[in-house]
Amino acid sequence: MSDPKPSTWKVGPYEFTSRLLVGTARYANYQVMLDALEASGTELVTVGIRRLDIEASREAGILEILTERYTLLPNTAGCYTARDAVLTAQLAREALETDLIKLEVIADDQTLLPDSEELLKAARTLVADGFVVMAYTNDDPVLARKLQDIGCAAVMPLGSPIGSGMGIRNPYNFQIIREFMEVPMLVDAGIGTASDAALAMELGCDGVLLNTAISGAEKPVVMARAFRDAVRAGRWAREAGRIPRRFYAQASTPLEGAVGSESSS
Repeated sequence: MSDPKPSTWKVGPYEFTSRLLVGTARYANYQVMLDALEASGTELVTVGIRRLDIEASREAGILEILTERYTLLPNTAGCYTARDAVLTAQLAREALETDLIKLEVIADDQTLLPDSEELLKAARTLVADGFVVMAYTNDDPVLARKLQDIGCAAVMPLGSPIGSGMGIRNPYNFQIIREFMEVPMLVDAGIGTASDAALAMELGCDGVLLNTAISGAEKPVVMARAFRDAVRAGRWAREAGRIPRRFYAQASTPLEGAVGSESSS
């Protein structure tokens, strides 16, 4: 029996088959990054506009390679105010000729958690300006619904703090957010290993976005392949439907008709 055909998903007008989104930061070198991206099977890669030397990347040919092979998702990582995030998004649109933007507005350097007020302010401005906004947010169902109502094309709650590798700390909130969402929901931040990604997909996420879990692994290319397969497995498990959890045991072999049972007499 062959594997199920992968289902596609859409964010705004963009359609993808791979549900794994991968960052381009903190790799040992460009070749390792390119090999890991290929092994991951991703179609959508993030680039940090405030941290990317666009001219140097063009001169090295990396930006051209990425543009040819993938859809670029610029992000506003490193922005602490709505104003900075909006300016960074506009710079990205001009430099990379895309209206896709991953919106991040961080509260402080220590927690790297989203600043909810500035996030909502920036989201309103960018949506009104025609951007396809994918918003990085807390695992707060109410805030997630507000971002959807504003017009964000995707909502991306964190599993745990950026770079922590702690996985999904509150799966119950993810289930509530899933119920609220009509736009795609992707986990963003905190993913540490492949099983975290599988769990996210089983909880109903439409995709997984990560960076450090691959770039920081001892063998990034092997880890990228593990994430590719984990995301697929989690999606298939979600679609297949898991059995209900029970407090007590239930025999896996039916007892009806067994020797000594009432029905066998």
